Amino acid sequence: MDLHGVFAPVTTPFDPVTGDADVVAMRANLRRWLQAPLAGIVLFGSTGEGPLLDEEEKARLTGAARDVVDGGRLLLAGTGAESTRATIRATAAVAAAGADGVLVQPPAYYRPAMTPEALRDHYLAVADASPVPVILYQVPPRFSTIELAAGLVGELAKHPNIAGIKDSHGDLKALAALVDACGRNAQVLVGSGAVLFGALEAGAVGGILAVALLAPRECAELCQAYAEGRLADAGRVQERLSPLHRAIVADLGISGMKAALDALGMHGGPTRPPLKPLRPKDLPKVQDALAAAGLDRAEGHQ
Repeated sequence: MDLHGVFAPVTTPFDPVTGDADVVAMRANLRRWLQAPLAGIVLFGSTGEGPLLDEEEKARLTGAARDVVDGGRLLLAGTGAESTRATIRATAAVAAAGADGVLVQPPAYYRPAMTPEALRDHYLAVADASPVPVILYQVPPRFSTIELAAGLVGELAKHPNIAGIKDSHGDLKALAALVDACGRNAQVLVGSGAVLFGALEAGAVGGILAVALLAPRECAELCQAYAEGRLADAGRVQERLSPLHRAIVADLGISGMKAALDALGMHGGPTRPPLKPLRPKDLPKVQDALAAAGLDRAEGHQ
């Protein structure tokens, strides 16, 4: 599996009355995002409120997305759960529904028991059972989760069905250590749009970037410019993306992302409880960040 390029970790729209996942709205959003030259789509990640979705919902939404995401783009789905058994079951379900690969965060509820040996056995069991390639997920540090050490990642990368890792540290030193550990066995994707340029310099092959939901064409353009050696062009795009990432993705989280999509004329909508919607006093921050990045409702995204 070639992971070069930018993947959009899409939000999950919910019906404001019933709270059910809104398939029609999701498909409409996907068509807009796929107008940009993205490498693929990621369902049910952190931005997609993956931990709040039912297993049946994930399978149903994967099938609905597969109809929209053409064969030239990868469709990845988050399937990490607290038990190895549940992770394997969820992985099989989304694979049967059309996912090309899965993104698996570490189990974290029994954190003290999640030794390197326990995590190794968990991921190897998932990789052995999965009908599609597995991508490890180093979840953003602000979430309560497990740290995947570079040595463990390097060991897991030797498994033929583990294709890579998404690293959301935002720390280029930590990312470079993962690149070194993986070598040629697996690819590294950065999870922070604020450091995409630096991550490419450190050896990442691309990114799974929430900011790509707001500026997908710009994110893809940065990767393309870097690949072609147009470093000044890539740097200019990064200067535009970094403030947008910090203001909305990092500071306002999922509710801010959904409010931003609403402001761009897309389907953001409510978060799923217990997550709360964006506070009205924070909406001007969203609007100001979009305006500063040159994005507005009329154009949707560049």
